[in-house]
Amino acid sequence: MSYAADRAAIEDLMARYLFAMDYHDADTYAGCFTEDGELDWAMGVVKGREAIRAEALSFKARIGEIFKDSSGAPAKLRHVVAHKAIRIDGDRAWNTGFWFEMTNGGPDGSVALPSFGVYEDDLVRVDGQWLFSRRKIYNEFLPGRESGPANPVLAMDAK
Repeated sequence: MSYAADRAAIEDLMARYLFAMDYHDADTYAGCFTEDGELDWAMGVVKGREAIRAEALSFKARIGEIFKDSSGAPAKLRHVVAHKAIRIDGDRAWNTGFWFEMTNGGPDGSVALPSFGVYEDDLVRVDGQWLFSRRKIYNEFLPGRESGPANPVLAMDAK
């Protein structure tokens, strides 16, 4: 495949992942990872597609405890990947991307931007489909989960 086709497929994977997260579709979410994939997020590290699926099933309740709308109900979350630096080498790829999250948690249900961070991804092509083999989510607003002071793209390029 060409770089453009691979990049488009990787960006499609990222979109499917975010839609699955925001609409609480645990099967699609887990399907974005390899069978032995790893998810490193604010609540811990889980390995294996089935463990990731189980974790995704808990997202709605866990996130609903943190993000509330003006009535106190769990807020709706919608994630966006703002920019991505993608490197591809055959059937392996790496991504460093900036994300942010919108909710209806502002006054009277207005938009709030409560969180943001960096994705650090290792990807592999399996049977023609790009999947995450490892996704680390940095949360710039949580102590201990920040990406750090150095440009994260440089760390990716060093790989």
